[in-house]
Amino acid sequence: MIEKIFVKNGIAVSDLEKFLRKKVEKAGYSHSEIERTPLGTRIIIYVHKPGLIIGKSGRKIDELAEEIKEKFKIENPMIDVKEVEQPMLDANIVAYRIAKAIEKGINYKKVCNYYLEQVRNAGAIGVSIVVSGKLAGKERSRFQKFRSGFVAYSGDYAERLVEKGYSQAMIKPGIVGVEVRIMKQPIEEFKMKEGEKSESKGTEETKA
Repeated sequence: MIEKIFVKNGIAVSDLEKFLRKKVEKAGYSHSEIERTPLGTRIIIYVHKPGLIIGKSGRKIDELAEEIKEKFKIENPMIDVKEVEQPMLDANIVAYRIAKAIEKGINYKKVCNYYLEQVRNAGAIGVSIVVSGKLAGKERSRFQKFRSGFVAYSGDYAERLVEKGYSQAMIKPGIVGVEVRIMKQPIEEFKMKEGEKSESKGTEETKA
């Protein structure tokens, strides 16, 4: 649906996504959605701090709509800003924060382990963080993975229950890619089996 809206104007969806990510990054940008309406094109922007986009009396959001109209030739763009209430459960926001911390020179292992803990404390079933690039000075590129809890990587569960986020850190040796996967909900079949087990054997405590 999104692609069809932009094909008419010859605009790649990724171009608008890149523009918004850079334009409103200080607001804690997550992602955007685009919908066709009878009145025009509705662009929904998900951020952690909506006030930084809206501004006083909605002035900033009006300016953003006008800039999008001119830059991407979209007639009557309607901007709708929605708050991401739990940024530690948003894969794009977490990936962006990790990338920014790496750019500031903080050790990537320390950063990744910190966010593993923060995401799990926020209620995630599992989280996976992958960083790749020249992570330790001028040596050859490296690939390192950090994981806590359970994360599905393939099949229907991965499609339905796992949220993916991406970002990049620009450091002197080169670009460092950051990929985050967050699994917010347990697999229903597992929950059912645990419930059946509790009913048949009574209360049982398990320590992770």
